[in-house]
Amino acid sequence: MYEYEREELVKTLRLKGITDQRVLDAINSVERHLFIPDGIGFHAYKDTALPIGYRQTISQPYTVAIMTELLNVKENNKVLEIGTGSGYQAALLLHMGVKVYSIERNYEIYSRTQKLFDELSLRAALRCSDGTLGWEEYAPYDGIIVTAGSPDIPENLKKQLKIGGRLVIPVGDRRSQIMKLLTKIADDEFTIKEHPSFTFVPLIGKQGWKEGR
Repeated sequence: MYEYEREELVKTLRLKGITDQRVLDAINSVERHLFIPDGIGFHAYKDTALPIGYRQTISQPYTVAIMTELLNVKENNKVLEIGTGSGYQAALLLHMGVKVYSIERNYEIYSRTQKLFDELSLRAALRCSDGTLGWEEYAPYDGIIVTAGSPDIPENLKKQLKIGGRLVIPVGDRRSQIMKLLTKIADDEFTIKEHPSFTFVPLIGKQGWKEGR
């Protein structure tokens, strides 16, 4: 179902500059329409963000693709995702052979996605908590991907990154963010590359935006 639409989406992403074939293969294989609400499935393979309820969205496929490409994961890497949302990003990483640990702060979204993962036999560790604090129990991580916009880079996430690991996070105000790629080269030492300009829902938590502000 929707095979042709997925192939066309991959062509669109390739034209926009996505070159990692592993990312393109995952997008061609993972059925995005399963991760969005009933009734808007016909929009699933358009290169646009879509609402998933509770003022949250499933990110635009191009945004998902570039973040995944920047993460540069290898098979069996351990990745922490902040903002499970619909579960689509996690499903792509799982398809690429990654061990996924994912945190969602909204209990209703967390419960819905956990049920979907069970139905699809997707094996990821999901948790409902404040993602800005990370998941120290399983640290350090080869990669950390943050799917919401933050005013700053949470210190806990930097600490939980393995040396040589990558952290991909949109940083800015509530209207627009710069995608930052941090590579940890030593304790408290990082290289940073920037990729403008993106718009995400806010990252809420102790080391992110405060609720209602």
